[in-house]
Amino acid sequence: MKTCIAFWNILKKDIQNYYLKPPNISWGIIFPLSWTLMQLIRSSGGVNLSDIKEMLPGLMAMSVLFGTTSMLAVTITFERKGRSFDRLLLAPISLGTMVAAKLSGAILFGLFNAFVPVIFAAFFVDLAGVNWGAVLLVVFLIAVTSTLLGLMIAVSAKEVFEAQTFSNFFRFPMLFLCGLFLPISSLPVFLRPLSYLLPLTYGTDLLCGTILGTNVLPPVLCILMLLAFTVALFIFCQYNIRRKWIL
Repeated sequence: MKTCIAFWNILKKDIQNYYLKPPNISWGIIFPLSWTLMQLIRSSGGVNLSDIKEMLPGLMAMSVLFGTTSMLAVTITFERKGRSFDRLLLAPISLGTMVAAKLSGAILFGLFNAFVPVIFAAFFVDLAGVNWGAVLLVVFLIAVTSTLLGLMIAVSAKEVFEAQTFSNFFRFPMLFLCGLFLPISSLPVFLRPLSYLLPLTYGTDLLCGTILGTNVLPPVLCILMLLAFTVALFIFCQYNIRRKWIL
């Protein structure tokens, strides 16, 4: 019971204190939103209706990626700078519970971000045939892996701008390597193996399958790979926190 109370209080504090921080607004909300509008409104100001649904999986995956990583960059670095993270580490809760609570705030933020492009797309195309239950599950898996990537980066940064800069070294290449807007088959041959080392590739392929029915990889393989990335990244992040902040 005490663990649940501690988990909820950490999550609530993060939502109240960090969702509307300027760095989170700029990278986590404004950038994905502006990219979405840029993609939706093309061809000299005209809306290319035939392409909107095809772009939707990539826009959703990008919104999750930037939302979750920006949230972690803000949360972790602000708390480290204000020494409040040190107090959490001294609290009578397990490290796993504390990390899970921190991750939950970013995951919720990523879930919210993911459906902003859907709201815009719904004004232009018919989305009635989409299995939204499956989409929600896929978005959740993408949010979890992206959040853990953000935590891995934020652990090594001391300032928000450092965390955001480090994140961009991963985020911007992933826009082009993970099949969000360019098919992986169109990439140079020597870059394709790198695409399959990134968890967003599998999440984007699942989204393409649930929304467009054009997935390239077997759905079971994509889910297993996302789960494997989740476990590996969670263990690595816990190890990093113990090594850099506790010992």
